[in-house]
Amino acid sequence: MTDLTPNIPEVVAEVSALFERYEKALAEKDVAVLDATFWNSPHTIRYALHENGYGFSEIHAHRVARPPGPSIKEKRIRLDILTLGRDIATVNLEFKVRGKDLIGRQSQSWVRFPDLGWKVISAHVSTMDGARLW
Repeated sequence: MTDLTPNIPEVVAEVSALFERYEKALAEKDVAVLDATFWNSPHTIRYALHENGYGFSEIHAHRVARPPGPSIKEKRIRLDILTLGRDIATVNLEFKVRGKDLIGRQSQSWVRFPDLGWKVISAHVSTMDGARLW
């Protein structure tokens, strides 16, 4: 059985640093870093606010076409990172959408590949009304 120990501190630190690098690249529209973060595979999926990317090629095409501009994230509300063992992680971010009464939600599934390192294999971004439902 593979070791699925939750939240080994050094693994959480690795994934956290990679997530922050990705967030910075999003804000700066650094396509090279954005591309390097995702698994270059037809199996990779990214559901964004205004497009669905099925496969790395579609995800890349959306990134190139997206105009530069400020982040939609006004303020982080909650960031949760869960690692299982040394090779699986999820990152979930809840944030206030800039200038709107909306809450944003971002999730990423990460896998550490032996020859590639950590890569996002699936990601999702969505919004909901700003009023908390719980």
